[in-house]
Amino acid sequence: MSAVVPAHGSGNVEAPAVPTFAKAVKVWAKIGLLSFGGPAGQIALMHRELVEERRWIGEQRFLHALNYCMLLPGPEAQQLAIYIGWLLHRTIGGLVAGILFVVPGALVMLILSSLYVLYGDIPLVEALFLGVKAAVLAIVIEAVIRIGRRALKNPAMVSIAVAAFIAIYALNVPFPLIILLAGLTGWLGDRLAPGLFSGSAHGKDDGPDIKGAVDLMFERGELSHVKPTRWHAPRTVAIWLPIWLGPVLLIWWFTGSASVWTEIGRFFSLMAVVTFGGAYAVLAYVAQAAVQSFGWLAPGEMVDGLGLAETTPGPLILVLQFVGFIAAFRHSGSLNPLLGGSLGALLTLWVTFTPCFFWIFLGAPYIEALRGNRALSAALGAITAAVVGVIMNLALWFALHVVFREVHAMSLGMNVPVLASIDWRAALLSLAAMIAILKLKIGMLPTLAGSALAGVLLLAVSG
Repeated sequence: MSAVVPAHGSGNVEAPAVPTFAKAVKVWAKIGLLSFGGPAGQIALMHRELVEERRWIGEQRFLHALNYCMLLPGPEAQQLAIYIGWLLHRTIGGLVAGILFVVPGALVMLILSSLYVLYGDIPLVEALFLGVKAAVLAIVIEAVIRIGRRALKNPAMVSIAVAAFIAIYALNVPFPLIILLAGLTGWLGDRLAPGLFSGSAHGKDDGPDIKGAVDLMFERGELSHVKPTRWHAPRTVAIWLPIWLGPVLLIWWFTGSASVWTEIGRFFSLMAVVTFGGAYAVLAYVAQAAVQSFGWLAPGEMVDGLGLAETTPGPLILVLQFVGFIAAFRHSGSLNPLLGGSLGALLTLWVTFTPCFFWIFLGAPYIEALRGNRALSAALGAITAAVVGVIMNLALWFALHVVFREVHAMSLGMNVPVLASIDWRAALLSLAAMIAILKLKIGMLPTLAGSALAGVLLLAVSG
């Protein structure tokens, strides 16, 4: 994602006012309702609202906060909102900003998930999702190209991406281990070849800056809560680890280690720790686990879930809510399936997004110590390169299960298509969606809508 250039000139500008908490709540709610387009669109939206129009935070501090959030697992756009909310109005400000960033999309996703399990097997709905799957495949391929152009700047980065693809596709190496090895490669590689792996993923931050309200509050010494104290880290850990993992332990205690609730809490808590590089990077691992290991979903349903997540505001990682909903819906036991699915979705949301608050509240006061740290920048650069390879695997996984009706599992879990099982309608729709996005530069939502309509038309023509 490239940094957005501020719209202000270099002349004298009136000092921005510090927003009231009530005003901030309204703005965070607006951002949560309009945050379509994935992390790039969400970050651009926040930049326009907070840097350009309201000047609550200056350009350089905004970019510095964004680079810090890129070092963390989880959705960086939501973490950026938490961080800026925390700067402005302490812990309550970060909580409100982060919650409002997720809640609108989560509510929409819950409704769509319910409609999916109730009406998803109707031929008309199946035709709609055939088109949506084709568009999702094109969107993922576009993500590979976009992230690859930014991350693969030299042969070393290309090698890391290729190695990550081979590791996850052909050798079935766990995603967390790939991320760990990539980060270690970047950290060690920077010592051997300084500058080869380093560099911000969001552009340089050495240009002219117009100070925002937060910057002026720093100068006036009004932000005492940003200074780390001796007890800050122990206190934050003591508060937020029980908030995050307490419900998971209680569920394990009451339902047992083999229940779907315990599996959801345990699995997605792990995902919250290793989701470097955004939703696309972790989806291949989630898809393999949800489909092959747990048996929660069929391969095509994972693609359906991503299609639903692409149409909602909020982080794309909300697709995990869909997975949790389907898993609990189908294994609800004595509970009503819709109630069980809703509780599964809520549990997934809790263990996915609660850690985001933990990471920010724990590490934000120490952010100055991270500024200019070349070793960390190199590790992040190598991780981003590995993420390209992982997303390539995701694109291939989606293509196999969208375009072909049958896929044969080889040794080590590698999948190859049964060529005779090709679905010509899916192949045609996928090609059209890729032309729309990659060649004609049509937006994501129009492409999704057009592909869904085309799926219905093909159903009417082909029967």
